[in-house]
Amino acid sequence: MNSMYFTEEHEAFRASFKDFLQKEVVPYIEKWEKTGTIERFIWEKFGEMGYFGLSTPEEYGGLDLDLFYTVVFLEELQKINSGGFAAAIWAHEYLAMTHLNEEASELIKQKYLVPSVEGKMIGCLCVTEPFGGSDVAGMRSTAIKNGNTYILNGSKTFITNGVYSDYLIVAAKTDPSDKYKGISLFVVDRHTPGVSATKLDKLGWRASDTGEIAFDNVVVLEENLLGDEGKGFPYIMQHFASERLIMGVNAHARAEYALDYTVKYMRERVAFGKSLDKFQALRHNIAEMASKIDMCKEYNYSIAKRLNDGQYVVKEASMSKLLSTKMADEVIYDALQMLGGYGYMEEYPMARLLRDSRLGPIGGGTSEILKEIIAKIILDNKEYKPVT
Repeated sequence: MNSMYFTEEHEAFRASFKDFLQKEVVPYIEKWEKTGTIERFIWEKFGEMGYFGLSTPEEYGGLDLDLFYTVVFLEELQKINSGGFAAAIWAHEYLAMTHLNEEASELIKQKYLVPSVEGKMIGCLCVTEPFGGSDVAGMRSTAIKNGNTYILNGSKTFITNGVYSDYLIVAAKTDPSDKYKGISLFVVDRHTPGVSATKLDKLGWRASDTGEIAFDNVVVLEENLLGDEGKGFPYIMQHFASERLIMGVNAHARAEYALDYTVKYMRERVAFGKSLDKFQALRHNIAEMASKIDMCKEYNYSIAKRLNDGQYVVKEASMSKLLSTKMADEVIYDALQMLGGYGYMEEYPMARLLRDSRLGPIGGGTSEILKEIIAKIILDNKEYKPVT
């Protein structure tokens, strides 16, 4: 236990959640990986246990716990070897629900946030577009005011939970003439006429549904606007810090899982009359892998502490994701090599881990975008400030 950040209560939560995952989730992982569909019953079980309310205020059914419960939650989700299942869960709670928690009106919170905490509704966040990628401000989707409604048109892609979710948090331009101040956020019900989704076939994250969404003259009520009109871009940017830290934590956790599995394998695997953990070259590889993991993990914990204390950590969260996701890819690549031919077999965890991990440097802002954000802060004295 890292007593600098985690209390006995955190560790008790870790043990309880780990047990829950082993009993309620792990028996179904292979099925969900094959079908690409996570059955609805597990969402409600997560809701019943309070796992979807870790960061939500108590008046909406949440637990309103500190950020290190979320860190524990994310770490243990990475250690059941299904990046897709983990992504579906955290995209619901920390992408879609974050905007409901922070920007939604009381009416919308009662309608969408409360059942989200209960696991009775699933959400997704729709920002990325087919022609925009990481260029959020360059989005083409529009939501044009028409009386007391908005008419939404456009498309989104690479949306986690994009096919089977019940509602969508959608970013669109309410003022197409303004690149940054013209973007607004809306919550859109899945069954609204004009909303359609196509499931995408991915290299990894096979258990989760990733969709391309089309909006064809979708009528959105004015009450479904999240926060203030025109503030969608700063809302998105503000929450990107937590999303990037989440992906950094995910990265160090899956790398740690890969290392633990590899060490166990090396102790049991015998070659040339001795176990693999006795070969100096392999031992030194393990030492280097463990060092990389610990460096990222400790940094991520320190940034989680600052974020929990209310600090605005755009630069640090960007660094967390940039280096942690790169580190995870390297460690998992080396871990697969340590297993030799078995590492390449689907019945062992490394093949899936390698595929799932590769999305880390792409999703939630590519490494190239993160480098430019960091460079602007360091070289151009760019200041990113929270929404006022």
